[in-house]
Amino acid sequence: MADMITVALDGMGGDNAPVEPVKAAVSAIKLKDDLRILLVGQEEVLNKELSSYNYDANRIRVVPASEVIATDEPPVLAIRKKKDSSMVVALNLLKNKEADALVSSGNSGALLVGAQLFAGRLPSVKRAPFAPLIPTEKGVSLLLDAGANVDARPEHLVMFARMGTIYMRDVMGIENPRVGIVNIGAEEEKGNALVKETFPLLKACEDIHFIGSVEARDIPSGYADVIVCEGFVGNVVLKMYEGVASTLLGVLKKAFKTNLRSKIGALLALPYIKGTLKEYDATEYGGAPMLGLHNLVVKTHGNAKEKELKNAIMQCVAFREARIAEKIEQNLTSNEELNSQSNSE
Repeated sequence: MADMITVALDGMGGDNAPVEPVKAAVSAIKLKDDLRILLVGQEEVLNKELSSYNYDANRIRVVPASEVIATDEPPVLAIRKKKDSSMVVALNLLKNKEADALVSSGNSGALLVGAQLFAGRLPSVKRAPFAPLIPTEKGVSLLLDAGANVDARPEHLVMFARMGTIYMRDVMGIENPRVGIVNIGAEEEKGNALVKETFPLLKACEDIHFIGSVEARDIPSGYADVIVCEGFVGNVVLKMYEGVASTLLGVLKKAFKTNLRSKIGALLALPYIKGTLKEYDATEYGGAPMLGLHNLVVKTHGNAKEKELKNAIMQCVAFREARIAEKIEQNLTSNEELNSQSNSE
């Protein structure tokens, strides 16, 4: 059991708990022999749900937690007051090194606060960003920050670029990830004060492949593999992205139901449409990992179902196997030392 990868799963977080987290736990252990799930939440409720499945009881263990943090609760207050909530108990599993990673669909603000309090940032990390994978024409891009830090300084964005490069290279297998900064134009002189100050810093980084500015319209084409911005901008980009995808799907469904000819056309095209839509389904890639912590914390959508949660668990496995936290700390520490040497000369 010493070589097992252990993922804590918040069994009570989100709109579809405990049904979907339990489904995801059972599905995930079938994909990976050295994976163990600590399913955290109300013991009686989770055991009742698990009783519907055949699974290896040595690889899914229920960890009792009597309370649940609601989605509308104030984050800091919830973390402080509900010490026996599924989220806080799961975070303590990370802190006590009983779990390697955590997945939750619960209150985003509470998870953000709790992750930094319990998992803790790596020594060289000043800000920890949410970094979801978003579907593009060429595969996926990593967007960071997607909402953890609504204000950021230039050095934070440089740090995000370095962390994103490591993640896309060592988890997603992209040899030399292209890094772009979200901007309102392609020209170097465009942008707000933050972008203008950050641009030359990114340009000077020898350990990343910086390709310049990325306009929002270029993101879906896969123009960059790592897309850097502050959390406010990133969250707007992400929500717009999800909203447009949902709207287009609705428009297509409506068009296919217009008349008999369109219905016949839909039947003929359905296999191809399903394949294309699958490529653009964000749930295929799991949730938004919070990079820069000692242990990985992944936030999934509040309405996440089995597929998204299962894929988020597999994200944790890939992250652990690639030793991403260690590589991030090594990279940032090396660059700090180089900067110190340059400043002293």
